[in-house]
Amino acid sequence: MPRLKLTLEYDGTQYVGWQVQPNGVSIQARLGQALEQLLGERVSVESAGRTDAGVHATGQVVCFDTERTLPLKAYWMGLNRFLPEDIAVVRAEEVPPDFDPRRWSHGKRYRYRVSNKPSRSPLRRFSHWEVFAPLDVEALRRGAAHLVGRHDFSSFRASDCQAAHPVREVRRVVVQGTSGDELSVTVEGTAFLKHMVRNLVGTLVEVGKGRRPDSWVAEVLAARDRKRAGPTAPAHGLVLEEVFYGDGPPPRTPGSTADGEDEE
Repeated sequence: MPRLKLTLEYDGTQYVGWQVQPNGVSIQARLGQALEQLLGERVSVESAGRTDAGVHATGQVVCFDTERTLPLKAYWMGLNRFLPEDIAVVRAEEVPPDFDPRRWSHGKRYRYRVSNKPSRSPLRRFSHWEVFAPLDVEALRRGAAHLVGRHDFSSFRASDCQAAHPVREVRRVVVQGTSGDELSVTVEGTAFLKHMVRNLVGTLVEVGKGRRPDSWVAEVLAARDRKRAGPTAPAHGLVLEEVFYGDGPPPRTPGSTADGEDEE
């Protein structure tokens, strides 16, 4: 029985998130319907991680097993015929029978986009967090440097996060862009807690506005208290850009892989 891995790009604006939920239409539901039309059977779809309502992706990874054998082109061009315009398959490949998109992940990269124009931007309203106060890019970078490494990220996890522990490793945080126009914060790590990236960005923006010194980020991290951090940045600025894989699952050490469906 073939096991297929698909890489998806989607605009999450109109969806309740990745996972099927009773309160609205999910990306998982739309993909499942399209696969049933293509294959003539229902299949169970697993993902590399959940994305919340409004969150976008250019590199979400899913996999499923099917009784049918089709050319890979059918899962790319053919499946896209059945998907809505805001969801697309950008790559399809066959993987080993034991491939698990979450447990085999060696890490993920997220990008958070901020519009820093002094007035609202109709073209960015569903893809950027609009922050009208000028942001100090160098202060953002200095603050971001405190987040790199293996830490207890309790100060940046959602109150309802179900992860078994708060230890995560952030490989890099890169701030790019120009004050008064467009900025982005790229965060790459082994795994993430629920709302972790959005809480990191909300905290950094406090520094960028000049409300806090960059050293405050280190203080918040050390406090291990969500109440000490900045606000949660809006979901629609976040993009899951890429999920990284090797030849097999990574070592199972605390914080090296996601330990539950607890991500962004």
